[in-house]
Parts: sequence; C-alpha cells; structure tokens
Amino acid sequence: MDAAERARQLATLVLLMRRAREADGEDALGFVLVNETLRLLPFRQAALWRDGAIGALGRVTALSGLAETDPTAPYVQWLAALFRVLPGAAGAGNADGAGNAAAGASAPSPASAANPPIARALTAADLPPDLGADWPHWLPAHALWLRLDPANGHGRGALLLARDAPWTDADIGLGAEFAAAAAHAQAAWAPRRGWRELAGDWLKAGRRRVWLLIALALLACVPVRLTVLARGEVVPQDAFLVRAPLNGVIDRIDVLPNQAVEAGAALFSLDATALAGQHALASKARETAEETWRQSAQRAVTDDRGKLDMTLDRARLDERAIEADTSARQLDRLRVSAARAGVVVFSDRDDWLGRAVAVGEKVMTLADPARVELTAWLPASESIRIGPGTRVTLYPNAAPAESYDATITRVAYRAEAGEDGILAFRLQASFDADGAPPRIGQIGTARVHGDWMPLAWYALRRPLTSARQWLGL
Repeated sequence: MDAAERARQLATLVLLMRRAREADGEDALGFVLVNETLRLLPFRQAALWRDGAIGALGRVTALSGLAETDPTAPYVQWLAALFRVLPGAAGAGNADGAGNAAAGASAPSPASAANPPIARALTAADLPPDLGADWPHWLPAHALWLRLDPANGHGRGALLLARDAPWTDADIGLGAEFAAAAAHAQAAWAPRRGWRELAGDWLKAGRRRVWLLIALALLACVPVRLTVLARGEVVPQDAFLVRAPLNGVIDRIDVLPNQAVEAGAALFSLDATALAGQHALASKARETAEETWRQSAQRAVTDDRGKLDMTLDRARLDERAIEADTSARQLDRLRVSAARAGVVVFSDRDDWLGRAVAVGEKVMTLADPARVELTAWLPASESIRIGPGTRVTLYPNAAPAESYDATITRVAYRAEAGEDGILAFRLQASFDADGAPPRIGQIGTARVHGDWMPLAWYALRRPLTSARQWLGL
C-alpha cells in the first residue's frame, strides 16, 4: 500500500470519527456506523448492536440500507442470536435460540472471555453449528466484528461488517481504531444507567458480595424498638360533667367554649315556659285546697262529719303543697351553675341552643387546665404487647414542632369500634410532670413504644402477619 492510499485512509478515518462525534442522536449515529463506514472499510452488509442493561437483552439498532429495523424479521432475529454468542456480548448464551447455539460452541479461554479483542475477523466456522449453518443465507462469507466498549462501560455494543473478500490485518487495525471512536460516541446517547445497573456493576466482584451479605446480616440483627401509631386526644383528668337537670329545651347558654369560670357562675338554662305554667297551676290548686281545708275546720267545731271532711281536705292540701313545692324547686333548677372553678368544655353554642335534652344528658364539662391526660385509640390490627408503664409520645397536629411524653395508666381489655368504624383499644396515659401540659382538646398522633426486637423482625412483622391471616394459620 503506497503512502497516498494510507493518507487517504487516515483522512477518511478522521472524517468518520468526526461524523460520529457530531451525530445528534442514536439513530443518526447508527446511520453513520452502518452506512458511511463504507468509505473506510468496504463491505456489503452492516449491522449495529447495542447491549441491554442488567437483566435485559440487547437489540439490533441499525442495518445498512434500511431506515428502520423490524425486531420480528427473521434476518434481525438471526443477527441478534449471532451477536449474543460473540465474545463480550451481554447475555451471551441465555437468549432464546442463542442458548442452544452457545451450548454447541466451544468454550473460550479465560483470557479471551475476560478481555475479548476489539476487532476480529469471523467466518461461519467460528460460530456454533446451528448458527454457522444459516450464515450463507444471511451474510457474505467474511465478516469483521468490532466491539464498541467505552471506557466507562456504559453503552456497550458491536458493529458487524460483512463482505465477500477476506479482511486483511490493515482492515482489522483501521476497524479497531474506528471502533474506539464509535464506542465513545455511542456512550453519549446510551440510556442513563439506573441504580440497579450501577449496583450490579458494583457487586460484580465476589468479595464485595460477601461483605454486603455480612453487612446485611449485621444490620438485620440491630435492635430497634417496636413502635405503632395511634390517634390521640388530650382530655381533662377527673373532669366534672355538667348534665341536664330536667327534660326540656336549652333556652340560653351563658358561657363560651373553653371559657374559664368561677364556682357558682351561670352556665346554661332550660326553657321555663311549660314548667312555669305547671307551677302556676300547682300554686292555684294549693290555694284552693287550703281554702277548702279552712272551711272544713270551721264546720268541724259544731259537726262531727266536718271533722272527717277536715281530715280529707288536709290530705289534699298537703298533696297540692307538695306539687307546688316540687314545681318551684324544678324552676330553680332550670338555671345551671358551675359547681366548681374550671374551664368549660363543649362543642359550640349554636349546636345546643334550642336542642331538646333528657334528664342526665351531658351538656358540657368543667375541667382543670392543669390536670389533663392522653386518650389514644390503638387499632386492633396494630396491637402490640403494652400495659401500664408503657411510654407514649404525642405529636399534636396543630403544633408539629412540639411533642409530649406520657406513661400509659390504663388499657382497655376489649377493642371497640371508634368514630371511624375501626376497632381499636382505648388507652389512657398521664403526661410527665416536667414542662407545661398540652391544651385540652388537642388532637394528634400518639407513638406507642413497645419492646426491643431485631430490625429484621421489625421489617417483616406486617408481611408475616398478613401472610398468616391469608393462610389461616
């Protein structure tokens, strides 16, 4: 080969390298590799292959003379099987059709398998018998296989050039140089590597896998505290319940929710219309009975029969007096006052005005703001071993930066349906003495602290519980 020919090949190589670097996409790069490479290395057919990510198969991305590739075409499927059994191809020997081919191929030496050549001349004799038998139907007699292996290992692939004439050592050298530049260009357009692929590359070394397993085993044995979440509310401790003294309708409420009151302060009153009428009738009946008794007493002085009437009239008078006194006392009870000082706890004034209440029905609560406790509802599905003395932490919804520690004092022995219809155990806990107590009525999430256990059991507790319920064990 004279100097002019060598200069022309060198210029063509530089031009193709530049064309590969300037490609604005994977399709454009594939077109350059399978078509314009003809200027440097004359061929009749060309195919470009890109390796797949970890756990995925590669694919034929470009063919010479075709704008698109059909993965279902017999020619493309045969090329895919061919690429998978070539040295350095991802998933070699484990694809459909390629596994049988690899089984019939001779095993490569450890050195060649670990570091396959960048450029290699191939013929049908270098392939497994079943692939080699189909070679004449799809490719010319001689092929040049160029391995595209970027330095960072990202975006590997291969380029296959086939022609009728054998490939010379000079062709193989030029192909190796061009393959290095093409591999660098292809890596720029390769899909970004996910965490699975990166983790797979990191774990390729056997020693790293051993250390990872040891670290996972140690991590699984790390003791952690079992905790569950429950709905919590701050409620008054030893609160005084203010109930309706009689059957009636609430006429007026003299306090506001969460208002501090002194002992004897008016809280609410019932409608006195019906009871005032009854009291007026009872008073009139007493006056009538008293007049009748007086007349009977006067007749009893001169008439023995008057003495008997006087006794009966006296009994009627006592009955009417009792009715009048009872209605009078009921009128006095219509106005309810605070039995002791505290904070009035109830929902809203508008919810109670005009509402009919029965005797003994709870209307509001008198509570001491300094004496509060925590009530939590632990779902039955999240039940753990707890009892008096178990620690609880309340995280109020309205104050995300605050938390309050408490100790469980009582645990319900039976789960009951809550407001949301979920079965839950009722827990009562007293707050720690240090620090200001939370405000009555605060709602939040209570974290119940259980026993210590290995991290593996903590992570698998719910899946094992679900599996046990599903299997009926």
